[in-house]
Amino acid sequence: MEIDVEQFQGPCSCRRQHEITVKGIWIESGASRKLYEMLTEGELRDFAAPAIVWDENTKEAALEALEDVEEICESVCLDCEDLHADNHGVEILEEILPEETDLILAVGSGTIHDLSRYVAHKWGIPFISVPTAASVDGFLSNVAAMTWNGMKKTVPAQGPLYVFADTDIFSKAPYRLTASGMSDLLGKYIALADWKIAALVTDEYICEKTIALEEEALEKTVGLIEELKEGDPEAFEQLMYALLLSGIAMQMVGNSRPASCAEHHVSHLWEMEVINDKVDALHGEKVSVGLVMVRKRYEEIAQAIEKGECRLKPYHGLETDLLRDTFGKKGLMESAVQENTPDPLDLVEPEKLMELLPEIAKILYTVPSSGELVKILQKAGCCYEPEQVGISRELVPMTLQLCPYVRNRLSFLRISKMLQWTTK
Repeated sequence: MEIDVEQFQGPCSCRRQHEITVKGIWIESGASRKLYEMLTEGELRDFAAPAIVWDENTKEAALEALEDVEEICESVCLDCEDLHADNHGVEILEEILPEETDLILAVGSGTIHDLSRYVAHKWGIPFISVPTAASVDGFLSNVAAMTWNGMKKTVPAQGPLYVFADTDIFSKAPYRLTASGMSDLLGKYIALADWKIAALVTDEYICEKTIALEEEALEKTVGLIEELKEGDPEAFEQLMYALLLSGIAMQMVGNSRPASCAEHHVSHLWEMEVINDKVDALHGEKVSVGLVMVRKRYEEIAQAIEKGECRLKPYHGLETDLLRDTFGKKGLMESAVQENTPDPLDLVEPEKLMELLPEIAKILYTVPSSGELVKILQKAGCCYEPEQVGISRELVPMTLQLCPYVRNRLSFLRISKMLQWTTK
C-alpha cells in the first residue's frame, strides 16, 4: 500500500498548521524494487553518493531484497555487538561514513534509525527509511532517543524523506521483534492518558487529530494479534502501518508527546542503568512492562479519588537527595537537574489539581485495567513482568519514584508527587 501523506498536512482544529516532512511511504511486498527505481530513474536519481547504513544482522535480513540497491550505494556495515543509539555509536558511524555521502539509507530498526537520523541531521543530508522489522514506532520520527554521556535524551534529528517498508523483509523478522513493536504501540494507552491529563491540568497544547491517529494505531494493533502470530503478511503490513501512523502523529506535533510518556520513562530509566544492572531486553519489551507498572499505580490513585481518599500534599520541589543518591552516583546529577529545570510541576496549580481529580479519574478509567493489559500482552507474546526484562521486582517502587525525572515532560506519575492517597 502507498500512504497518502498529504491527508496529514495543513490546518487543524488544534489551530496549528501541521507539517509532514516525509514525501512518500510504501508498505508492500517488493517495496525495495521501488527504492531501486527511484534511485536510478526517479526522484532520488540526483544523489551522487548514497550510502546504506546497516549492521550484520539487518544486512543479512535485507541483502537479498536490496541486492540491486547495494550495487549502486556505498555499504556501511556496523558491528552489531554492543551497538547502541548513543554518542559512542554516533562516533563509530561518523568515522566510517564516507565524507561525500549525500543520502543515507537506514536499513534496520530502532538503533540504526536513531543513529542515521541523528547523523543525517548533523551533516545536513536526507535519509531514507528501510525497516527490517516492525519493532518500533520511531521510523518516521524527527527526533532521536539517544543516550548521551549516560543521560537519556531526546535530541533533534532528521525525519526520513521516504519510507520503503518491504513486507518481504520485515515480515520475516524474529517474532520477538514484532512483539516489541506491538508493545511499543500498546504503551500509547498511558502516553495518551498522560497527555490528556497534562492538557487538562496545565492547558498544555493538545491535538485531537493526532490522538485519533494514535488511537487508530492502538485499535489496529490489538485486532492483529492472532494474524501476526500466524505469520499473515497482510497483518504485518497493517502493523507497520500502525507503527508509521504513530510516527506521523509525532511529525504532526513536532515531538514525541503523542507516543511517549510515563511508560517510556520507565524504559529510559532502565536503559540508563541508574538503579539497575545492564539488561538484555528490547526497548518495546521494557515499555510494555512499564505500561503495566504505571497502570497499576494509576489504578490505585483513581480508586482513591473515587473514594475521596486522595488529597494534596505539600510539594517542595525536586527530590534532590534522591537524585544525588541515584543519578549522582553515575555522575549524572548535574544533567538530571538540568533536564528538570524548570520543574514541570511549577505549572500545576494545587487548588486546580484538586478540583480536577474527578475528571482525571475519568481519563484514567478510559485505559484498560492492568489485568486487561496483561491479558492482551500475554496473548501477543509480549513482556509484562519486570523479571521478564531482567529487572528485580524490588526495584519497582524506586523505578516509579525516579523515572519521572528522566524527561522534562509532565506525566500523571510526575503530578502524583503532589498527591497522597490511601491504598488497600
